[in-house]
Formats: sequence, structure tokens, C-alpha cells
Amino acid sequence: MSRIGPPDRSLVARTVETKLPFRATLEKLTPLPGDASNRRYFRLELAGRRSVILMQLAEPEAFKQSEEAVSGAVAVTELPFLNVHRHLAGAGVTVPALYHYDQAAGLLFLEDFGDLLLVQACQDGRSRDTARHYHRAIKVLARIHTAASSPADSRCIAFHRAFDVPLLMWEFDHFLEYGVVARHGKPMCAEDFQPVRAEFQKIAELMAAQPRVFTHRDYHSRNLMVDGDRLGVLDFQDALLGPAGYDLASLLRDAYIALDESLVDELIAAYLDRMDKAGAGQGDQAAFRRLFDITSIQRNLKAAGRFVYIDRVKNNPKFLDDIPRVLGYVRRNLEKYPELSTLRKHLTPYVPELQ
Repeated sequence: MSRIGPPDRSLVARTVETKLPFRATLEKLTPLPGDASNRRYFRLELAGRRSVILMQLAEPEAFKQSEEAVSGAVAVTELPFLNVHRHLAGAGVTVPALYHYDQAAGLLFLEDFGDLLLVQACQDGRSRDTARHYHRAIKVLARIHTAASSPADSRCIAFHRAFDVPLLMWEFDHFLEYGVVARHGKPMCAEDFQPVRAEFQKIAELMAAQPRVFTHRDYHSRNLMVDGDRLGVLDFQDALLGPAGYDLASLLRDAYIALDESLVDELIAAYLDRMDKAGAGQGDQAAFRRLFDITSIQRNLKAAGRFVYIDRVKNNPKFLDDIPRVLGYVRRNLEKYPELSTLRKHLTPYVPELQ
């Protein structure tokens, strides 16, 4: 990952004074906490008690390449952030307004949603407002899966890539490489590796065979901002087409917050009700729940492997403490379905959290 130097303050100040829809004077430029990405964020405090978020790319136009693996051969001619942003905004999804894009400098000036992440608003699930906030997140997700899904828009890059079998298997292999071998320094023997990968193949084929919707790909409590009565959606640039259960699994089997099971059941029912009323019914509820659980296994294993990758390759250990939570979800789902006993038998010896 390229090391990003600080933005040119004089350039930022001139831009704020001359290029934004409102003219203002820059008073303070403050770095915001980083994540695992190739970009940095700053809050620009302006005269008149106004603020703007500055997104700085590692290098101009670097953000054209996804940080996640993708499936699809379409040529990328526009920043995915800008491309997907335009599509979601057109579908009525609350994404940060784009005030100005300095392509040469790799700087985007965006609406400030504040500092309150969904996970913080819910106090890690302890808040009495947790259910209310999550029902709002379900409402927004149903809009993404309906209004942003149909009609298909060939101008949006998300409609040219999808969770197909090769991509899903790449993510499974990513978990094996980092979540098993790199994490524990213990390669899998052939007697275990072959049946595990065969079971992964079955899950990938099941997921890829489902009807596809516009999929955010990282729809969770750290990418949703509580801004008064609004829920702002962030980090959507890797969007693609995928099964409806994927974003739902990201939200309800979140690496950063564990929800009560009764609330998870309630939210799944609320999601299905909203989809049904929008004319995008997901069929039998029991069958959907099984697909949700199995999709969660894939999503959570991928996350566990990714967290180790971020530590080993990007030298960022901040996500390691979240691994037991996501693997706990996997363990419970493996125990829930007898047909997954082969996967459980051959994978558990290499992943202590599954025992």
C-alpha cells in the first residue's frame, strides 16, 4: 500500500474558497482515524461552524482498482466510488453529497455525516435504541436491494461484476491462506484440504445460483453513520451483484457487534416483509433463513481471513480482536445444519474457535 502524505493545505484552502457549492474559509484540517484502505480522511472545519470531509486517495486515480477481489472484465474508466455513488444517490439512498473532485490531486470533498457510527450509536448492542437503529438499517438495505437493483443500469460498474463461483472460491481460498495457514503456521493435510474445498465449492455454487440484487458488499455497523434521523451509507465502491442474503449477513452477523438472536430473527422478518411489499419477495422464509445462515458462513470466513491479511500484509492488527466473534458465528451455523458436518469435521482442527 502506498504511504499517503498529508494533503497540500494551501490547495485544500483554495478549493474550499473557490470550488465548493458554498464558499467558505478553511480554519482547521484534522486527520480522522484510518481503516484498512488505500485512502485517508480528514475533517475540514470551516468558518461559520460548517464542516466537510476530505477523502485523499493514495495516488490520483488509484482508487479505480478495487481493494477487494472482483469478478468481471469491464474496463474501469471512472473511479468506482464516483460511479456507484451516482447510482445509489439516484436510487434515493443516503450517500454523502459530493461537493468537488480534484482529479489531479486525488481529493474528494464530501458531505460530513458526523462521527456517530451505527456500532457506536448502539453502544455495542447494549443501547435500548439498538432495535430502532437496526430497523432503519433494514429499511435502507431493502431500498438498495430494490430501487438500486432494478432497472439494471449498464453505466454502473456494479452491474458488470458479481459474486460468481470463481470469486466466492477466491474468497474461501483467501481464508485458507490467511485464516488457517498464515494465522497458525499449520498447512492443511490433503485428507482435510480436499473435503473442505469440496464443501466450499458447494456453498459457492449455492450462493451463485441465487437471484442477484445490487449488493453493497460491506454493509455493516462501521459503514453506516447515524446522522440525526438519517442513516448515511459509506464505503460502497466495491458494490456488485450478489444474493440478497449477503448484505443481510454483513449487517446481522457483523464482526463488530453481536446482536441478540431474537432481534436477528425480527430483523430478518422485517427485511423479508419490506422486500415482499416492494414486489421482490424472497420466497419461503425457512428456505431463506437457511440460505442466510450458509451465506453467513462464507461472509464470516472471508472476514476472518481478511483480518489476518490486513495484519500480516498491511501491518494493521486492529481487526484481530474481532476474529473470535466472526468465527463464533461460523461455529454455530456449522452446528445448526447436519449437512455441514463434513466441513465442520475437516476444518475445525485448524480453527480453534470452531471447536
